[in-house]
Amino acid sequence: MSNQIDFYFDIVSPFSFIAHKKIQKIKQNKKIVFNYKPIFLGGLHKLAEIDAPAFNKYKIKILQSDCELVAEKNNISFTWNSKFPINSLYIMRGYLYVDDNHKNNYLDAFFDAYWKDNLDLSDEIEVNKILKYLNIDSKKFFEGINNQIVKDKLKELTSNAFEKELFGAPTFVANNKIFWGQDRLEYAIEELNLIK
Repeated sequence: MSNQIDFYFDIVSPFSFIAHKKIQKIKQNKKIVFNYKPIFLGGLHKLAEIDAPAFNKYKIKILQSDCELVAEKNNISFTWNSKFPINSLYIMRGYLYVDDNHKNNYLDAFFDAYWKDNLDLSDEIEVNKILKYLNIDSKKFFEGINNQIVKDKLKELTSNAFEKELFGAPTFVANNKIFWGQDRLEYAIEELNLIK
């Protein structure tokens, strides 16, 4: 029986933040392996020819209130970011750049900074503060995220997501089945129990 769930996410996505927090709780109680798959949501939307709700004045109001409601119902500390949306390209490359043993702390720090502390992650000064907190050399970090291997890896992951017919984040894949949205996490987990 498989215990693997692929989790496609982007830090700019508020529901990815909520999904990540829910996963952290689940990992404490269940023997499920979550494979974190960083993507560049802006690039995925472009490939899928989708206009993000962040750029629709009607959708953005509902998106914000819905995120706040879901976070409250799940006892997740959440603050709508006043700088939403930002270009998350460098932050997502950063996740790929940092060592595997730093990835979870990196993700926690940047997710919390954006969706809990209302920090502007498009501001290099704020990013540097987080890197310092994580004991990550900022000079090496900015060199690393501009490394062609890192650039190509994020492009590849985003393209692979599109080829799987994914169009948004968060998305879960379990047993080759797609579950879109943080509220489908439970269904993805249930799917693992169907594998004989």
